[in-house]
Amino acid sequence: MRLKPGTAWPDVHDRCRTAAPEAFHDDRVLNHWGGIWHRDGRPVPGFSPLDGTVIAGPPRLDRAGAGRAVAGAVEEHRRWRHVPLAARKAMVAAAVESMAAHRDLLALLLVWEIGKPWRTARADVDRCLDGVRWYVDEIDRMTAGRTPLPGPVSNIASWNYPMSVLMHAMLVQALAGNAVIAKTPTDGGLSCLTLACALAVREGLPFTLVSGGGAELSPVLAGGRALGCVSFVGGRDAGAKVATSLADLGRRHVLEQEGLNCWGVWRYGDWDTLTRQIRASFDYGKQRCTAYPRFVVQRALFHDFLRAYLAAVDALRFGHPLAVAGPDDPLPELDFGPLINASKAKELADQVDEAVARGAVPVHRASPASGHFLPGQDTSAYFAPTALLDPPRSSPLHHAEPFGPVDTIVLVDTEAELLAAMNASNGALVATLSCDEEETFRRLAPEVRAFKVGHNRPRSRGDREELFGGLGASWRGAFVGGELLVKAVTEGPDGERLPGNFPHYTLLP
Repeated sequence: MRLKPGTAWPDVHDRCRTAAPEAFHDDRVLNHWGGIWHRDGRPVPGFSPLDGTVIAGPPRLDRAGAGRAVAGAVEEHRRWRHVPLAARKAMVAAAVESMAAHRDLLALLLVWEIGKPWRTARADVDRCLDGVRWYVDEIDRMTAGRTPLPGPVSNIASWNYPMSVLMHAMLVQALAGNAVIAKTPTDGGLSCLTLACALAVREGLPFTLVSGGGAELSPVLAGGRALGCVSFVGGRDAGAKVATSLADLGRRHVLEQEGLNCWGVWRYGDWDTLTRQIRASFDYGKQRCTAYPRFVVQRALFHDFLRAYLAAVDALRFGHPLAVAGPDDPLPELDFGPLINASKAKELADQVDEAVARGAVPVHRASPASGHFLPGQDTSAYFAPTALLDPPRSSPLHHAEPFGPVDTIVLVDTEAELLAAMNASNGALVATLSCDEEETFRRLAPEVRAFKVGHNRPRSRGDREELFGGLGASWRGAFVGGELLVKAVTEGPDGERLPGNFPHYTLLP
């Protein structure tokens, strides 16, 4: 095995410097604020989860530096909010096509920086660009009678979807008339976001892109009084702190947080379909907000479920996304690569070992040696697929999202037990019920504390006009998707109440 020629990190980084020399200097990546690329911040080393290769690390600003960046974005917003919609559409469309011309480079950066397999990485880029093209076509009706916010939109997002979640949101926010601030995720995506931002800035878009620690910069990027809206994607602990900083400000916010998405199996018999769905659920190692790490299964069906489950996980392929046998071979078709870093892999291993020591039954533990790797490479960030039956209630695997290829299975005997087990985390983004009868689904689905509940199929964020949000602690603030994403970052009639999961009310359209 060897790296596919032309995909080594030095080759990829050289392509970034050629494509956007203003943002990539020989020894570092730059921050962008106030309309200028700045050689500021404190660079820290970066390491690829693929094999430990040293890659570009973030130039971390301190709080004062972030304050200057926000002030620059406020000035840009005062100008941009008066740019006519037709001009904004032309600039956003030009930025999208520029990114499309660099699609494979952006995807390679996702492979190196956050460990996405090649197919998954390209899909992330394509989903961003295709989604924004749709908004460009639809934005006139969505903004009719609405105005941009009084201040810029600030984005703090997780590392797992730099293009299809974060860059997509940034482009739509600018299209709606707002200057945009984004913090590069601490764990990965720096170079991909920097290249995309550089291409957008060349077309005139008012993007601010900075790096730094979340705890240090959050008071400025979330609590700054000149901001018009805060958009956050991440865990509940960090999200709770952001929510606290917004509590007395009355500011628009979209806070997407983790939840334990559950898949219930009750009076069901289409096991071939479920096998295919279970394998697909391991896409990107379940490092997704809409992953399904918990299966709640009717005890009388467990023997059939287990046969379907094992058939799915036995077919999984994981490993180094750029490893090939020969120079002309295509990149491997993998279900997933590494986790985001070695620390996360160790955390999961410790949680699994502790759960087993306290009584969980390991029904599947793949061998790490079965992965697709380069000879002698560092594999510390990889974790083989694992499934545990009945994790103890004291285990984080019982009530929290593992964000890795670890499934838990809970057996139940009654519908009441099914619902209790599916609602273990006080709210989720998605859920699924596999049951043969439509009437059973219609009776049970409203009792599941998830924003979207699928019948015999998984649910996802959705694209374009599809509504997205969460229930309970998995979401706070405005719902998004289609017109609602634009409404979240524009102002309408006086007294308008945005649909969302707010402390005092929930209003669905």
